[in-house]
Amino acid sequence: MTHPAYDLFLPDVPSSPLVFASPHSGREYPAAFLAASVLDEHVIRSSEDAFVDLLFADAPRAGAPLLVARAPRAYVDLNRAIDELDPAVVDQAPRAPMNPRIGAGLGVIPRVVANGRAIYRGKITLAAARARLDAVWVPYHARLQALLREAQARHGAAILIDCHSMPHEAIDGYWHAGRARPEVVLGDRFGAAAAPEVMARVEAAFVAEGLRVARNAPFAGAYIAQAYGQPARGQHVVQVEIDRALYMDEAAIRPGPGFDLVRRMLARVIDRLADDPGRATLPLAAE
Repeated sequence: MTHPAYDLFLPDVPSSPLVFASPHSGREYPAAFLAASVLDEHVIRSSEDAFVDLLFADAPRAGAPLLVARAPRAYVDLNRAIDELDPAVVDQAPRAPMNPRIGAGLGVIPRVVANGRAIYRGKITLAAARARLDAVWVPYHARLQALLREAQARHGAAILIDCHSMPHEAIDGYWHAGRARPEVVLGDRFGAAAAPEVMARVEAAFVAEGLRVARNAPFAGAYIAQAYGQPARGQHVVQVEIDRALYMDEAAIRPGPGFDLVRRMLARVIDRLADDPGRATLPLAAE
């Protein structure tokens, strides 16, 4: 199913409470957006979770939908609240409490890409920002909400696997000398976004592939985990961050020699979760 804001890949039989989504792998850059940027077409892709949608492409075969953003993160960040507007990039943005994401230029309309590189020469109008959000953010989240409702109605619970990638250097400084750096970071907002049984099952599925896994540091989950993770109501979110060095050439932004291997590993992870995503031990949803 194709929509201007997303591609939706549905299973023949929706046999799993799992929903997979990739909000940051969009790579359709509007020409007008590129023309308004001070960055070239390569550098502007540096904050993109490149090819993550392809890594998780086996989800429908395992009975779970896969929702993929088409617009890039540099254009609209779908892992931010719709009102996280940065007054430094959106002219006459409504006053809102500042938070570290907005302060860093990483609001819902980002001001910068990776390494703090500015996207624009100046500001964009509030009308232009709202038009983007109406075209991209609103339909993506409406579809995501619908998929979670449908999964919960069918299976009694919904488990969102929020799929991301992280720059290889992103975890430098978080791990003491002598400790092996993680290849996958799972985030559940320190237990607020998913039941312990769900998080444990997701972690075990990755560990079974020989991957080094950490929890919640440095990525505990952002807006999507916060907004949709309601374990007491039977709705769980686990954010997955995969080290880009495992599967791609980060500088060239192209699949690397490990791409096919990582995709096969993730296909097995998906199968393990679909076979038993923890549903047998999930707490009942609140009345």
